Amino acid sequence: MWPALLLYHWIDQNQGITATARLLERAVPDKGMCLVLLAWSLSGLLEGIAGFGLPIALVAPMLVALGVPALRSVAAVAVGHSWAVTFGDMGVILQTLSAVVSMPVADLVPCAGILLGLAILICGLLAALVLGELRQWPKIAALSLVIGTVQYGLAAGGLLPLSAFGAGLSGLLAYLVVARLASRKRLSRGEIPSGSSSRKEADEGCGLPSFCSGNELEELRGWTGGPARLAIGCYGALTVLMAALTLVPRVQHSLQSVGWKPLFPGVSTSTGFTTPAGPGQAIRPLVHPGTLILFVACASIALACRSEGTISAARKAVSATVRTAGTASLGIILMVGLSTLMDHCGMSWLLAQGLSACLGGAYPLLAPGVGILGAFATGSNNNSNVLFGSLQKNVAVLQGIEPQVLVGAQTAGGSLGSMLAPAKIIVGCSTVGETGREGRVLRRTVPLGVGAGLALGVLALALSRLH
Repeated sequence: MWPALLLYHWIDQNQGITATARLLERAVPDKGMCLVLLAWSLSGLLEGIAGFGLPIALVAPMLVALGVPALRSVAAVAVGHSWAVTFGDMGVILQTLSAVVSMPVADLVPCAGILLGLAILICGLLAALVLGELRQWPKIAALSLVIGTVQYGLAAGGLLPLSAFGAGLSGLLAYLVVARLASRKRLSRGEIPSGSSSRKEADEGCGLPSFCSGNELEELRGWTGGPARLAIGCYGALTVLMAALTLVPRVQHSLQSVGWKPLFPGVSTSTGFTTPAGPGQAIRPLVHPGTLILFVACASIALACRSEGTISAARKAVSATVRTAGTASLGIILMVGLSTLMDHCGMSWLLAQGLSACLGGAYPLLAPGVGILGAFATGSNNNSNVLFGSLQKNVAVLQGIEPQVLVGAQTAGGSLGSMLAPAKIIVGCSTVGETGREGRVLRRTVPLGVGAGLALGVLALALSRLH
């Protein structure tokens, strides 16, 4: 989180966040659809690069820059990015789940991909609902087919690390291409878009939205160039580094060799629940996304710090990072501590086990809810899968259901659970200056997350009957 916030604040100090939002605003002729694309497609693209609350930390301020209230911005991105979490973070989450349940990734992709295809549509519609742009539903439905097809195709084709990133990018590009073609068609009929004083200006703007006047366009041309290049350059470099780390085996194996796996003693509760001794999660700092984010941030600052102005901006970025991340880190530590306590006391296990016993054959209906519960408690789909992945597989075996159905429902639910994970909401609120008001965001997202989980449950139940 700290490296992600440092990179964000550095770019924001140089107006890169606002510049990027303005450029996309100009490229998309419909402001309402622009807001939806930011909260839904762009945030999913960023989730594909790295999780850790990065999409909310980056996109929520963009929405604020475009006039959306701060808390609504956080809620919209929290809802909008959730579809990309399972296949995001360069594929780490699904790979971890594969190891936990001892099933090949290729076996998990089909069911998870189908469930997440529905999640893509749901997240887009819910983000539009939060933003007050539900009238965009036909466009969202059409783009959902593009995003879902690309994500499924990349994952099934062996390019899991790039599936969420490619899906989010495809959504943006598909809309921009269609919008540009539509604008060209209008121009060919002699129509001049609102806000363009001449046909030449209209042709140059190619669909300049009506909410951006000619004077505003000149202002944009004056200051978005450098800041926008900085933002695109930083996150573009981050994408290239993560892609190289994932797709070049020699580099990946070399960096993964530097690591440490701590050993923990066994613990037992007074009620007899025992957590056996064993190793914890391996710590490999050189392949952690946070390390790459920190490298890009430091490299960008070093290259830019040639004047007193840029040095001052770097100092402000560091100060803002300490101020916002310090408070956010405390909340995250407490939430993770609570989840670990629940796990070691057997509380999480008993909750899920009780659901299975009570529901019997109807269990698949609430299987995504178990994933949502885990993500809410731990703030992470990855941790939710670690907690409940094996349980879902065991329940499937006991009930005669193909394991990949319930395991897919687990991770799809954990993905949706990101929209109501307090740890991520804390990060988002810290970047829009609303620290301490996370509860108001949760009041918006919790009902939406529960409803989305039930919708996935219906699909999971149908898949369990088919298999």
